[in-house]
Amino acid sequence: QVHLVESGGGLVQAGGSLRLSCAASGQFRGYAAAWFRQAPGKEREFVASINWSGGSTPYANSVKGRFTISRDNAKNTVFLQMNTLKPEDTAVYYCAADPMYGSSRQRVADFGSWGQGTQVTVSS
Repeated sequence: QVHLVESGGGLVQAGGSLRLSCAASGQFRGYAAAWFRQAPGKEREFVASINWSGGSTPYANSVKGRFTISRDNAKNTVFLQMNTLKPEDTAVYYCAADPMYGSSRQRVADFGSWGQGTQVTVSS
């Protein structure tokens, strides 16, 4: 079992940047990781994922070119760099992990471990 803790959320103006971090503990070696987000009244949606080596990083179309997912395996940490933020990026952002990876695994059910979430609010 993997325990995940997100940090780095906050309030930012449109056009600004934030960097989210996800610290993992437990058996994390070999795990894939992902970021999802959930806006009020909406379902949780896929943002980006990354395999263990970092060589595969699919993104949702809505964030492609603005967000970058990365990881530091020596520190058991996954990051989400968010640039050119828009008000529609406002949501609670969740880190997720799973021992299985596939670029098409983008459903909530595809990930077995979840963090508690961190709020990102983008003002216009």
